[in-house]
Order: sequence, then C-alpha cells, then structure tokens
Amino acid sequence: MGILQVQNVNKSFGGLKALNNVNLDIAEGAVHAIIGPNGAGKSTLLNCFVGRLRPDTGTVKFNGRSLLGLTPHEINQVGVARVFQTPEIFSDLTLLENVMIPALAVRDGAFRINAWGRVDSQATVRDRAEALLADVGLADKRHAQAGNLSRGDKRRLELSMCLVQQPKLVLLDEPTAGMSRADTNNTIDLLARMSKEHGVTKIIIEHDMHVVFSLAERVTVFAQGHPIVEGTPDEIRGDPRVQEAYLGGTHA
Repeated sequence: MGILQVQNVNKSFGGLKALNNVNLDIAEGAVHAIIGPNGAGKSTLLNCFVGRLRPDTGTVKFNGRSLLGLTPHEINQVGVARVFQTPEIFSDLTLLENVMIPALAVRDGAFRINAWGRVDSQATVRDRAEALLADVGLADKRHAQAGNLSRGDKRRLELSMCLVQQPKLVLLDEPTAGMSRADTNNTIDLLARMSKEHGVTKIIIEHDMHVVFSLAERVTVFAQGHPIVEGTPDEIRGDPRVQEAYLGGTHA
C-alpha cells in the first residue's frame, strides 16, 4: 500500500460530477503526475487532499490515517505540503524570513513540533532555512525583499518554504506555470535533484508535457472526473486513449 490511498472518491457541484469514483494508490517516494484537460477534476482532487474540499463519498488516507474532516492546517501538520500555481510568499519580508516562518509554529517563544514528531529550535530552523536557500541558489539574496524576485526565483523560494517543514508528501499545482523555458528547465532540474536528495513523495499537476515526462515516474490521466489510464511516462506517451483525451496526438 502506498503513502496516499484514494478509494471511491466522488464530488459533485450541483449537477456537475467533478470527481467520479476516483481510486489512486501513490507509492512512497515516487514522483507521480496527474494530467488531463481543463475541467478534468485535477484541482478538485488536490483540494480534497488538503482539506479545502470534502468528498461526497469515499476515503482519502495518508500513511493509513484518514484526512477527511481535518483542516488544511492539521493536514499540513501531519506532513502534507502544497505548492500553489501562483507562488504564495510574503512579499514584504526577506527570503530568509519567508523560509523560517512556515517552520516555526511558535510555542513558548522558541519551539515547534514538526511532522516527524521532533522539536525544533529557532536556531535549528534558521540553519535549515539557510541551507535550503543555498541549495536552490538563493543564498546571496537571503536578506533581499522577496517581492522583488523573478517568477522563477519566487518558485525556488516557495519550494524552500515547503521543504523547510520537512513534509512527507508535497503536492505541486502547475509548478512551472507562467515561466520562461529557461526557468522551466531550471525548475525541472531543481525538482529532480530534490526528489533524489530529500526523498519526499511528490504529486504534480501539470499541463506542460515536457515537465511531466522529465520528472514523473508514474502518470495518471484524468478525463471527465475519472482516471482513464495510469502508467509510466513511456506507456502514457504512446497510449491512444491519452492522445485522444488530452495530448491530441501531437506531443512527442
């Protein structure tokens, strides 16, 4: 059984069936992409994972624990982090302050308990934040104001903000949206390296097939709220159902 298990999940909005009997089993440590045309249900599914929506029926379990009924904050605390399509940062703060804030749920002025059950001091968090900024190539900007960064650097900052919490599962919603090709390729390299170095399970929702085929080990294709096929990138690339539903037969 995988780290995230989704069974018989359904979600409707009025007469619209956004999710239709969805079943997924995400392997621990994997990079798993979810793709499909606009309106296929991908973002709705992600919102069910993080507590922004609750399925009408079905179960969502993380490490054997149900996520249903938990708040987004509670889900974050058990080790699930999300990176949004538009980078969510504190524009008026420095990069270092941005990275430290998510890791410090203040208690007695100095400590928090992280998703692994360990107590971190502010000094420990600062050291980890400094190391992460260096790892993504932003060490020289750590005291600069975050709002002045390029979009690509904002994404690097947000990834650092995510990883400083030491999550077990990261959900990435179109991580390269709006980027230049150069920034996209840099982000692909960064995510690939972080998968290898941090070993965190990742679920990626992405429209750019270059990103998907560069990063994913498994791919699930959605259409009309339901997974129609799952496989390796090579299997997905050549599947006629995928080409009909999403790729249009034109993508290599």
